[in-house]
Amino acid sequence: MTECGLASHLPLLDSEISITSVGSLVSTFEQKIISTNTGDEVPTGERGEICIRSPTIMKGYLNRPEATAETIDADGWLHTGDIGFVDEKGQTFIVDRLKELIKVKGLQVAPAELEDILLSHKEIQDAAVIGVPDEKTGEKPRAYVVKANKNLTESDVKDFIEAKVSSYKFLTGGVVFVEEIPKSPSGKILRRFLREQAG
Repeated sequence: MTECGLASHLPLLDSEISITSVGSLVSTFEQKIISTNTGDEVPTGERGEICIRSPTIMKGYLNRPEATAETIDADGWLHTGDIGFVDEKGQTFIVDRLKELIKVKGLQVAPAELEDILLSHKEIQDAAVIGVPDEKTGEKPRAYVVKANKNLTESDVKDFIEAKVSSYKFLTGGVVFVEEIPKSPSGKILRRFLREQAG
């Protein structure tokens, strides 16, 4: 990101480094991963917002003090808006964007987490998750699923998720079966089209 001034992470020339990682932290940077619910630092392997600090990051946005205050906290940590985690080798992985998170009763649900679980189901070919508005909870997670098996039901999908996550992450917004998931040429899920479809 341009706010860093320089690259904050670089891949190491190591055959054991995952190609899905953005690399390891550059020595002039500090990093912490914080809970999106509490703001506390999370343990290795747990997902949260990636925050970085370095003498090379920007001082702020020109003539935009409110935007600066939202991005850089009082201790100089730049809140990237990226959701990710660090593995035991010190590699950083980005899995989602903070603005994509679904807010259920004040708790935040990462669509990518539910999508990863759905894609591990042998009868699901592809999947995407968005939040749909709800008067009581704020939002509800809804899954859009491409079947690999025509006999797959909504109950099958919901039960599969409910066996693996906390109750606030359940697919209470429903499951919609589709022919394909809208994606960009680079393979990124185009959630805005699903939100438009949801109304």
